[in-house]
Amino acid sequence: MINDFDKATKIAEYLLQIKAVKLQPDTPFHWSSGWKSPIYCDNRKTLSYPAIRTFIRQCFAELILDLYGKPSMIAGVATGGIAIGVLVAQELGIPFVYVRSSSKGHGLKNQIEGDITTGDNVVVIEDLISTGGSSLKAVEALRAENLNVKGVLAIFNYGFDVAVDAFKEANCPIHELSNYETLIEVALKQNIISEKEVESLHSWRENPSEWGQ
Repeated sequence: MINDFDKATKIAEYLLQIKAVKLQPDTPFHWSSGWKSPIYCDNRKTLSYPAIRTFIRQCFAELILDLYGKPSMIAGVATGGIAIGVLVAQELGIPFVYVRSSSKGHGLKNQIEGDITTGDNVVVIEDLISTGGSSLKAVEALRAENLNVKGVLAIFNYGFDVAVDAFKEANCPIHELSNYETLIEVALKQNIISEKEVESLHSWRENPSEWGQ
């Protein structure tokens, strides 16, 4: 069995290999929040690679069972967490629902799509954690329906302090398959980035709102 460190390293390697993660300290990306960023992450690309999505699905399933035992259902956060959430639910043989960012403006006006039962134990699946805002909105919606949210699991986590604090305040455990530190280590070993660029990447993570201003 692969240990958690090796799993995190392998997933970081996969994300870099398929360019789901791009590192550009010298020509930064612009996030919708207004932040400049040396990194862009699109984990939905993993769905195009059967071997990679299978590995991620299995890692999620193993981690969930280790942490919580078998939950009642999996909830995916729209939109990035839906497809991988379905795969994880299938692996565990349990029901799946997904949570919109807000209620629909028509029809039944659902925010949670799928059948739920009061008291169900739910694990939330995300593709990516940045500030944690979308994940915690999903947690709030599930809790409002009297579901027991065991925790949030993501493929990748930037590890921002704002997210760490937000999840603590919400009393919601968070775990990830891989993370920013592991990704930078792998990228350096593979000569994707230089030592000088590592410094810039670390300074961004420490103060993303001010980086590059």
